[in-house]
Order: sequence, then structure tokens, then C-alpha cells
Amino acid sequence: MGNGNRFSQEMKERSVRLVFDQVKGNEPTWPAIVSVSAKIGCSAETLRRWVRQAERDSEKREELEMLRRDVRDLDKASEALRLAAILFAQAERDRQK
Repeated sequence: MGNGNRFSQEMKERSVRLVFDQVKGNEPTWPAIVSVSAKIGCSAETLRRWVRQAERDSEKREELEMLRRDVRDLDKASEALRLAAILFAQAERDRQK
């Protein structure tokens, strides 16, 4: 069993970027993974796992950004409804006078 710290996080990230830079459109990533892994001295399977993890992390980051936008939009809508309720309450109070 090998040591999981042979490559620094920076090296892993750079290697993954190299794979992504070599892949265009819907082309398969495997040829790029094999090419880059040979250059950095790791197995293609190891680099494939790094690439897949980066893809999952990217999807999670995008989902988190989308959820944060949704929360901001909901906060704005909630504030608008709160202000509308205040205005309607004031108008009702003025009407009853």
C-alpha cells in the first residue's frame, strides 16, 4: 500500500487542469489522462480519480452557488412581501379611521 501524500495538492490540481485543458468538448478524457499521468509519474488510474473528484467538487461548487443565489432571491422576495404587508396594514388602518 502506497503513501497517499506522494503528490502535493498543488501538483494534483495542476495535473487535473492539464487534463481539462487537453480535452475539448465531449471528447473522452482517458487519452489526456494517460498522457498527463506519464508526464508526472503517476498511474493513469490515480489521475483519473483526481479528475473525477475535481468534477464532483466543481458540480458541488456550482450547486452551492446556485443555492446561494436562490436564497438571496428568496430573501428579497420575503422582504418585498413583508413591506407589502406593512403597507396593506397601514392602508387598512387608515381606511378604518
